[in-house]
Amino acid sequence: MKWLYYLLANRSLLLLLLVVNILGTIYGYYWYRFQLAETPAIFLAFVPDSPTASLFFVVVLFAFLLKKNWPLFEALAVITLFKYGIWAVVMNILVYAKTGVMEMAAVMLIVSHGAMAIQGLLYTPFYRIKGRHLLLAGIWTFHNDVIDYVFFMMPRYQVLDQYMPEIGYFTFWLSIISVAVAYYLTQKKPLLKWNLS
Repeated sequence: MKWLYYLLANRSLLLLLLVVNILGTIYGYYWYRFQLAETPAIFLAFVPDSPTASLFFVVVLFAFLLKKNWPLFEALAVITLFKYGIWAVVMNILVYAKTGVMEMAAVMLIVSHGAMAIQGLLYTPFYRIKGRHLLLAGIWTFHNDVIDYVFFMMPRYQVLDQYMPEIGYFTFWLSIISVAVAYYLTQKKPLLKWNLS
């Protein structure tokens, strides 16, 4: 596995990931443009879930290129990338199950969000997350669920509107799993800690 860590620490790969995530973040906010235009200002930060997750990772990658660690952003990134990556994959598969149609846009979303979930996990040996960072990131994550499913600011999949209570329940448990995965990989699993120098 050492070769993988050396590859992940390569500055050219970090720069490539930074560019890809910046572009993906910009496109993600653009994708939400119609919903954001109708969203009350107080909820704006909590509506575009996936692009905000990739924005957290952009900050992490920028810090890595400076040979620094910003653990709160690392915690926010690993939890939200995994959560919303898995969430979007599942939602698009459910749309396909409901309609019987798999559009190219859905394929793109499944592939990009699957990669989003994986990239945050791959870099866990480089994170310097403490318990307090996971606590704060966990609060953000569960608070976002409240905004989405109590105040109805969740991403819009009109085909699935009738299943919102079930999707909310699934999302709640996905949040728990995401925090648990981040805790295990950054606090419990006996991994070697790698540096980016």
